Amino acid sequence: MSEVAALRKHPCPECGGDAEWNPAKLALACPYCGTILPWSEGQNSMSAAILEHPLEQALLRIPQSSRGLHEEKKSVKCESCFAISVFDPTRTAQRCDFCGSPAIVPVEALPDLITPESLLPAVIANTQVRDQLREWYRSRWWAPNKLKHAALTDTLHGIYLPYWTFDAHVDADWTAESGYHYYETESYRDANGNTQTRQVQRTRWEYSSGSLAHFFDDDVVPASVGVHANLLRKVEPFPTTTDLKPYDPAFVRGWTVERYQIDLRQASQTSHEQMEDTIRMFCRRDVPGDTHRNLQISSHYQNRTFKHILVPVWLASYTYGSKSFQVVVNGYTGKMAGEHPLSWVKITLAVLAVIIVFFLVLGLSGR
Repeated sequence: MSEVAALRKHPCPECGGDAEWNPAKLALACPYCGTILPWSEGQNSMSAAILEHPLEQALLRIPQSSRGLHEEKKSVKCESCFAISVFDPTRTAQRCDFCGSPAIVPVEALPDLITPESLLPAVIANTQVRDQLREWYRSRWWAPNKLKHAALTDTLHGIYLPYWTFDAHVDADWTAESGYHYYETESYRDANGNTQTRQVQRTRWEYSSGSLAHFFDDDVVPASVGVHANLLRKVEPFPTTTDLKPYDPAFVRGWTVERYQIDLRQASQTSHEQMEDTIRMFCRRDVPGDTHRNLQISSHYQNRTFKHILVPVWLASYTYGSKSFQVVVNGYTGKMAGEHPLSWVKITLAVLAVIIVFFLVLGLSGR
C-alpha cells in the first residue's frame, strides 16, 4: 500500500473532513465534528519491526528507507530559523510553526533523505497543554504583566521532531596514576616564635589500570533546528528504548513534521562524543584511590547501529518586542520548559526596594 493511499484512507464518514491524530483519544478523530474513526495500530505500517541499521554501511551509502514521509508530503523552509516543516499537501502554511515568521519558501525533497521508520505517538492532549501554558504564564513573576493576559495559547502547534538514536558496544582499557592521601606531622614556628605542629596531607602515586564493557542503547541526538536546543534538553528524555511504535501515517495526521537538517554524519559524530564522555566518566569512577591523574583511555566500538525517529512536542512560539520566545511541552510525558521576556520595570523596582531596605537597616543600626 502506498503512503498516499494510506493518507486518504481516513476521511470523516459524517462530514467528510480530514481526520487527525487525537492524543486524548489515542485514535484518529475528525477535528470538525469530533467523530472517532475506526483504526487499528499497525494497519498502515509496512512492518511491525523497529529496525536498527548498521551505521558504517549507512555512512558509506545513505539508504532510502522503505517507509516514512516520502514525497507525498509538502515541505517549506523558514528563512528566519531555517527549520524545514513537512505536512499534508492539503494544508497551506502561512507562518513558520517554530518562530512565527512569514518568510517561508517551498523546498524539494532530497533524493537521499532518510525517512523515519518509528516514532513516539503523541499522548498528551492539547487541552491539557493549554491549561499548563496558562498556569506557566501566570507563574512567571518577572514577565511583563501584559504577557500574562495575551492569547499565547493560540500559537500552540503539535509537531513531530526528528531524532537520531545510536547503539554501540564499547570495550575500553584505561591506565592512570592513582593517588592515595596520607598525613605527616610538620613542625613550624608561629608569629610569636613558638614551635607548633600541624598535619600536612601528602599523596602517594601508584600505577593502576583496568577495563570495562558497556552497551549504549539509544544514545539520542536531536536533529531539530526549529526548537531551541536548551529547551529541548529540558523536556527530555523521550522513552525511545521502550515505547517506540513502527511508523504509521495515522500518527502524524494533522501534525507538522520537522525534517532533519542535522544529518546522519553530523549526528553520529555528536553521538560518538557523547559516548566518549560517558566512557570517561565510567573510567574515572573505576580508578582506585583518593584521586588520580594522567588518565588514558583506549575505546573500541563494535556493532554501531542507528535509527531515525520522530518524537512529539507541543510548541508555543511568540514574539515580544524584537525577540522570539518558545515554550515546549513533551507530547509524551508532559514535561514543560519555556522562555519569556523580563520586565525591566519590575526588576528596577525590586532593586530600588532592596537599596531602600539596606539604607533603612543601616540607619537604624547606626543609632
